This record gives sequence, C-alpha cells and structure tokens, in this order.
Amino acid sequence: MTEMVVAARAPAPAAGRWGAAPPQELLERLKDYGQEGAFAFWDELAPEERDHLIRDIESLDLPRIDRIVRCSLRSQGAPVPTFEPVPESSVSTVDDRTPEDKERWWRRGLRAISEGKLAVVLLAGGQGTRLGSSDPKGCFSIGLPSRKSLFQLQAERILCIQKLAAQCTDAPGSTVPIHWYIMTSPFTDEATRKFFETHRYFGLEPNQVTFFQQGTVPCVSHDGRFIMETPYKVAKAPDGNGGVYAALKSKRLLDDMAAKGVKYVDCYGVDNVLVRVADPTFLGYFIDRGASAAAKVVRKAYPQEKVGVFVQRGKGGPLSVVEYSEMDAAMTTEINQTTGRLRYCWSNVCLHMFTLDFLNQVTNSLEKDSIYHLAEKRIPSVHGYTSGLKLEQFIFDVFNYSPSTALFEVLREEEFAPVKNANGATYDTPDSARLMLLRLHSRWVVAAGGFLTHSVPLYMTGVEVSPLCSYAGENLEAICRGRTFHAPSEISF
Repeated sequence: MTEMVVAARAPAPAAGRWGAAPPQELLERLKDYGQEGAFAFWDELAPEERDHLIRDIESLDLPRIDRIVRCSLRSQGAPVPTFEPVPESSVSTVDDRTPEDKERWWRRGLRAISEGKLAVVLLAGGQGTRLGSSDPKGCFSIGLPSRKSLFQLQAERILCIQKLAAQCTDAPGSTVPIHWYIMTSPFTDEATRKFFETHRYFGLEPNQVTFFQQGTVPCVSHDGRFIMETPYKVAKAPDGNGGVYAALKSKRLLDDMAAKGVKYVDCYGVDNVLVRVADPTFLGYFIDRGASAAAKVVRKAYPQEKVGVFVQRGKGGPLSVVEYSEMDAAMTTEINQTTGRLRYCWSNVCLHMFTLDFLNQVTNSLEKDSIYHLAEKRIPSVHGYTSGLKLEQFIFDVFNYSPSTALFEVLREEEFAPVKNANGATYDTPDSARLMLLRLHSRWVVAAGGFLTHSVPLYMTGVEVSPLCSYAGENLEAICRGRTFHAPSEISF
C-alpha cells in the first residue's frame, strides 16, 4: 500500500471518550480485512471527528465489502467469453408482428395489470448534473408546452394504464393501482420525496409509491484499500443502477411485491422521455413467451454508435449485453447476409421486464458471486483527487443468469428519447427529446383525424398529447377528429 503523506496539523486534541487509541475491537476487525489504514489520522482528529469516523466505519458491512472488493479485483483480466449474434428466434421484430399479435398482447397485458400482477421499478438515482441542474433528473422539465417534469409524464402514463386496464374488466369502475417502486440515491432521495409530496404524487395514491435508496460501496485503491475522503470519512459512491437488485432484496421489497400478488416487474431508467411505463403490449408478449426476462431493444442507428448490444454468450449460452468498447471494429460492421441487418444490432435501452420468481433467484446469485464492474476514476481524498476505483453493478448484469430471455424490438422514434446531455451537445439533449415527443404526438393527432397549424416549420415543433388523454395514440378520435390544433400546444382534457 502506498505510504500516506500527512501534512502538519495542529497539536493532537484531547483524547475524548475514545481515549488515545482507536477502539481495539474495531481496529482488529479492520485489520482482518487489511483496512486498518482508515485509522491513519486518528491522532490528529478532534473528539467529534473521531465520533464521526467510528460511526462511518461501523455503518459498513465489512465482510460483504471485503468479498465484493476481492471478487471484483480477482475477476479483472479473466478471459472474456466468446459471443455470437442473438438468434433470430429470440427477437420479436417490428416487421414480424401482425395487428392480431399486437391486439392479443395488449389485451393480455391489460388483463394482467387489472389483476394486480405488474409492479413498476424506476431507476431514479441520478442527478441532472450534465443538464446543469443539481436536482434529481426526474424533476427536470425538457421544455414541453405543458412544462411537465419527467416524473409527472411517467406518473400520468401509469394513471392512464390503470384506467385502460379497469375498462377491460367486468367491473370497469374498479381500478387496481400499479405499485411504483422508485429507487433513489443518497444524493436524490430527500429531494425526490419532497418533489412528489409537493405535487401530490401527480394524482397517484401516496400508498402506491414506495421510495428506496440504492446502496453505496467504498472507493478503493488499486490494491483494494479504502480511500479516505477526509481524515474521518471513507470515500463512497453509489453501487450503480444494478444496485437495484441488492436494494430490492435488502429492503424486503420483493417480499412486499409477492404479498401484493405481483408476478411481473417492469424496470426502466428515468431519463427516457418516451418510455411506455407498464406497457401492456410488452407485458402481454412477455407472458406469451414464458421467459424469465425480457428487454426492449432498438436497432443500432449506425455501426459505430456507442451503445451496448445484446449478444449470445457462446453457442447456446445466455443472452447478455456487451459494451461498445468490448467489441472490435470488424464486429461492429458485420452484416447478416440473410436479414441485411448488422449481426450485432440490438441495442440495450434499459427497458426491461422480469418475473418476480427470477428476481428472487438472481438477487441471491449476484450477492453470492459479488462481481462488480471496476471504473477507474478521480476520487476526492485527503490528498486531493487521487486515482482509484469505483465499484458498480449494471442493470443488465442479470441477463447472464437468465435461463430464457426474449427481446422485443421497438422503434426509436416511438419509445426511446433519452435526456443525458445539456442543450448544445450533439445528441440526447432536452431539445432533441422534446422534438421527438412533439413529432410523435403530432403523428397521433393526424392519424386520429386532426389538423395542425404552425408558425414555425413543423419539423421544429409539434403538439403534446397529455398522457391522461392517450397512452400510445389510442382513443384520440373523439378529441381530434375534424379539429385544428396550433403547434406548439398541449392537448388535454
């Protein structure tokens, strides 16, 4: 371990309630795991700083963290399994679906939702830092005519689906709530809760929304030692969007779902403006296939697009996701001569569906294996920013464990408009996402018999249809037929 260089400080403070030395039992525990360096600054700490350090270390599950660090470091340099293109039989493509298929899946999904069999998990731990905001990303407004936030758009889609599901039952006045589990982080939890409270849960019942925090993992040096952010605090970072699995298990939320009669779990990321939350068509397809896991996919826009894609791990192996950086240039351009598509074309867009049974199994498997991805980062430390490792799990790690995974192609222009970068960037900005939504909703209005007027070129604007009016373009004829709408504007009840 690199020797710590400590700048001169004021004379040692009074011993305080801990005495001149760290608590012996805690020091021995740290030594068991090679982390006694966390006490390197003990002699220079004030009594309240010593209290803070003790609480910080006692909050750590040292055996678990040691297992994660050891297993993750040991996995580095392991041979990368060979991979093959996803078999055609594993993908439902847009071109292959008949109107009858879509109608059957839609109705089957609505029936399952009306029976309370679907829960929704939202990954909302990120802040809008790259968007120029310190607020949770879900609080962000992309500048739609309605000025709605991402959270509000998604909540209203849930409300719409609940209503549609109720209408397909024998008792259409009876609505079964879709429970929404929202994963926050230590940086977004309080602000997210307050945002929902301030906006009265956007029309949802408060008891159908559950907030829970993802975990954190200490940042470590390249030899696995804790990095100290301050002399009395271990540097930590969120455990990645794949931390959702450990959090669901540790907070007993999988048990909560089972008690509510949930069989299927829809899981997605907060920053997709076009996300179809609790999509009945996707759910119906998933139930039809009888798979343990499924993912919506879009075709790569071009060979060099820097996205993760689904592959098959070896002949007959499980489907999984490989990052763009894991593929050599030749593989990204290979063409399937039968279909004319890229051989590796199915992009992962973080729109997933799982059975609850599978989630119960895979959370145990992930914890047992304890292999996290290592990201080399500049970590804030007592010596300024230092090179170190953050440990993360990714949402798609579970596909390696799935005995059966089905892929469901969707059109990018209908279901995938991410908001990741500030306006002025070349892609995935609030402006680009807003235009995608306005153009899609304008097509819905025209298809329903409506007309549009506009004072700027139509490719630069459009109309917004409230999710309370329509989930995916359905039931708009009564509102739109024969009517003219001026863009930009919102169409609502």
